[in-house]
Amino acid sequence: MTRELKLNLPPVDDLFSTQEERDDAKLERVIELSLSEISDFPNHPFKVRLDDEMEQMTESVKKHGVLVPALIRPKGNGHEMIAGHRRKKASEFAGLGKMPCIVRNLTDDEATIIMVDSNLQREKILPSEKAFAYKMKLDAIKRQAGRPNKNNLRPLDTDLIGTRSDERLAESTNDSARQIQRYIRLTELIPSILQMVDDGKIAFRPAVELSYLSAEHQESLFETMECEDCTPSLAQSIKMKQFSQDGRLNEDVIFSILSEEKPNQKESFKIPQERISKYFSPGTPAQKIEDTIIKALELYRKRERAAER
Repeated sequence: MTRELKLNLPPVDDLFSTQEERDDAKLERVIELSLSEISDFPNHPFKVRLDDEMEQMTESVKKHGVLVPALIRPKGNGHEMIAGHRRKKASEFAGLGKMPCIVRNLTDDEATIIMVDSNLQREKILPSEKAFAYKMKLDAIKRQAGRPNKNNLRPLDTDLIGTRSDERLAESTNDSARQIQRYIRLTELIPSILQMVDDGKIAFRPAVELSYLSAEHQESLFETMECEDCTPSLAQSIKMKQFSQDGRLNEDVIFSILSEEKPNQKESFKIPQERISKYFSPGTPAQKIEDTIIKALELYRKRERAAER
């Protein structure tokens, strides 16, 4: 009877190379790569803006070249950009055909985490950029963590020695786990409303509340904002969210809520304290002072009307 002999033989390349050569092959090197060989990271959340900073970077690249190599990874027949999208764009504007790169073998999740971390160091980051970046990194962390173990009673996004994924993400940012979750809520906004958040037309907290509306209701809200040239306050956004959760939100309700007068739209009249302080004892509550003045004005008006008769 013939027995099959199984041998664990090393790769052919290893048979004809020294250990030193094999170790040297694993070291990362800076190489020059053609820009056409480097594809952008899929669904890259950070926008490459053609602003003053890009102009300055382009001028620097023209004079000195790309000083900090980009980080890329092998992908298909070419390479995929991990960190260095702006440097690549500046190189294109500068008329360069190549740029220095570090090639590193990375999994999809490893590449996502590095991509997000390298871009979160920017001084100017739009709310939408943070929102999608946090979501991408949090999803990658969850996949790396895998399923929670039997002893972990926290939610499904939890493991890593009992640490929630969003808490782990917060450790590497200036935002709390709760704030990170608020940013991720922005990814539920329709593009037109999210753009208004980036443009500063809608504040962050109202935008978070609006993210709970359905896409259909958000479309109605956007059309109403465009027609009426207005945006919702935090209180109005919370009210719309509540109506939506109760199944009572529609175009008419949205219009009615947006038509409500906001506190900062109400006209106010202030009297310098020094002009009225002599009429009240020290420590008199502001509300009592206001009530007294109103009563005095009502009495004055009655006397004026009586004098006119």
